Amino acid sequence: MSFLTTSAAMLLATSATAVAVSLIPVGLAAAPATPGTAAATPGKATEDTAIHPFRTVIPDDALVDLRRRIAMTRWPDKETVTDQSQGVPLATMKELASYWGTDYDWRKAEVKLNAYPQFVTNIDGLDIHFIHVHSPHPNAMPLIVTHGWPGSIVEQLKIIEPLTNPTAHGGRVEDAFDVVIPSMPGYGFSGKPTGTGWGPEHMARAWAELMQRLGYSHYVAQGGDWGAFVVDQMGLQAPAGLLAIHTNMPATVPADVDKALQTGGPAPSGLSAEEQRAYEQLVRTFKQVDYARLMGSRPQTLYGIADSPVGLAAWLLDHNDADGQPAAAVASALNRTTSATGELTRDEILDNITLYWLTNTGVSASRLYWEYKGGFFNAKGVSIPVAVTVFPGEQYQAPRSWTERAYPKLIYYNRVDKGGHFAAWEQPELFAQEIRAAFRPLR
Repeated sequence: MSFLTTSAAMLLATSATAVAVSLIPVGLAAAPATPGTAAATPGKATEDTAIHPFRTVIPDDALVDLRRRIAMTRWPDKETVTDQSQGVPLATMKELASYWGTDYDWRKAEVKLNAYPQFVTNIDGLDIHFIHVHSPHPNAMPLIVTHGWPGSIVEQLKIIEPLTNPTAHGGRVEDAFDVVIPSMPGYGFSGKPTGTGWGPEHMARAWAELMQRLGYSHYVAQGGDWGAFVVDQMGLQAPAGLLAIHTNMPATVPADVDKALQTGGPAPSGLSAEEQRAYEQLVRTFKQVDYARLMGSRPQTLYGIADSPVGLAAWLLDHNDADGQPAAAVASALNRTTSATGELTRDEILDNITLYWLTNTGVSASRLYWEYKGGFFNAKGVSIPVAVTVFPGEQYQAPRSWTERAYPKLIYYNRVDKGGHFAAWEQPELFAQEIRAAFRPLR
């Protein structure tokens, strides 16, 4: 199946070298107010619908200021418990801050980002930053992947090579993807909305526009965390060209179960053992999302995460997964300096946190929780083809029974034995294998 329009295919066949060369002079332009450089300044509303090259270039003085602020941190007292029930422990934060303020090197993160073609285009008055990598293999399937909170495009960097060049990672030529990874509005180098209305529904429409603008006549979409909300909305909107979606945080909870969860009532009768386990996992999860409730009600109150790097880091670290809060995969990564098999490392965690700091997106990213007024894990009514991978470290393990009812055109369902809420970040090779298998029926 060919996924490009004829005109777009001709353009891409002649543009790869030009894009690679054009990134360098763009990076020499005067630095905009938001760190990074681009032909269009991120956040500036224009009517320009062109696609401009972008290069990540952070001024030295921004990095000097970051280290100064870390060194000047005013620390609170130590927690009064011996576990993490009061939040990220003081010793953990002091150890991380010591490394962040002295030995951590953001320039290595820049090299990783700039190894991939980055662009910016204006959609509905907001500049959208994205990575776009073409597969070296013909007839690759176009795939748009959406990150979540407290993540960014940093989450997906490790899956680009396995997806675009599968033959180098145990896959087949026919498994290849062209990969598009946008930064959500208010995150990273995308523009920050100056008005309301940029929730998952709007993002879903924008992503369809982006894929059309890139010349793809057919494509698939993937998401986890907030990205799962976006792809569910894409599935509901069913734009022309969208073949299917894949989610690693499926919204499958039936209406009666969701009502019981929201009201604190007992679980509905008749649940299978697998369904009862999922219900209990959801009860636990909803007890661990105070951060979401605050961002959903008072995001502007979070001035501290715009003023203190350590405050921002602690806020971003205190996210939950199936094993508790902070997320086990993230907590363990703080003590891991290298990984030969793709697990999260301390530098990767700091790459993500530092991106938030340098772009001053702690508060603007938080507003997404305020924007969204729907349910979280409840079935949404998606009727297009859907693929689901259930990771054991996710906030709940979606039963197949619920998944089949929530997604009546389920084309793939698999439970894997490792990985969690940040699946692409934690287990990139396994995640890539799942994406290949999930969309194989559409080849």
